[in-house]
Amino acid sequence: MNILFVGDVVSDAGRKMLSKHLPALKKAYGVDLCIVNGENSAAGNGMLPSSADEIFLSGADVITGGNHTFRRHEIIKYLEENQYALRPYNVLNSDAAGRGYVIYDMGKTQVCIINLIGNAYIEGYANPFYAIDDLLKRVDCKNIIIDFHAEATAEKAALAHYLDGRVTAVIGTHTHVRTADARIFPNGLAFITDAGMTGPSFSVLGVDPARAIDRMKNSTPVRFETASGDCKMDCVLIKIDEKSGKALEIKSLEIKSLEITDVAEKR
Repeated sequence: MNILFVGDVVSDAGRKMLSKHLPALKKAYGVDLCIVNGENSAAGNGMLPSSADEIFLSGADVITGGNHTFRRHEIIKYLEENQYALRPYNVLNSDAAGRGYVIYDMGKTQVCIINLIGNAYIEGYANPFYAIDDLLKRVDCKNIIIDFHAEATAEKAALAHYLDGRVTAVIGTHTHVRTADARIFPNGLAFITDAGMTGPSFSVLGVDPARAIDRMKNSTPVRFETASGDCKMDCVLIKIDEKSGKALEIKSLEIKSLEITDVAEKR
């Protein structure tokens, strides 16, 4: 089975890049299931029903979130009604809208997609290690993919080591920078520190550089605007043995127009 994970979609530009290239990419790699992080898919940041709908129409099967998931109040009802649009599982508020995981039924097999968020430099969420321990006791599924939305690279790596042999993959998101460490762990877990982002290439994590410089240099409150220019789409392709739930290969992809750069790691 081939599972494609697309890094954080940023604003209008990222959504347009996704809709333009995702269908062909899925066909080229024989993708069976596509997961897209959409927490920044609305113009500015956050996620709106309209931006989520556009991601689904582009070919996503499941949308994951992060620390900006609840930034737009319009998304609350959408999260309640659509089980395939996720928010972080380890929210402190047990009554929070939506759900943190879904078991995607593919007929002959099932895949559990879990959305977790880290604690380092991010406030307001329960400890992800205890949260995932609790959840795995209740999930009866061999194929488990985790979007771990976290700031610290060490926290991401530690969780991956902690879960090796217990889940299929831990895919890091949030930093918007595609890392060069895609690999298979000894007990069959696929890991990458960060999948990257889908949005403007010449930017500060998708933001117009001038705006980001103004804020950081002058400590001035600035409304961020999405950068213009050419875009890229960062993805991770994971080949798994659905019978054992172990990853066989992980490939990091960067798409710029019709050009594809990939780095693969096999078990």
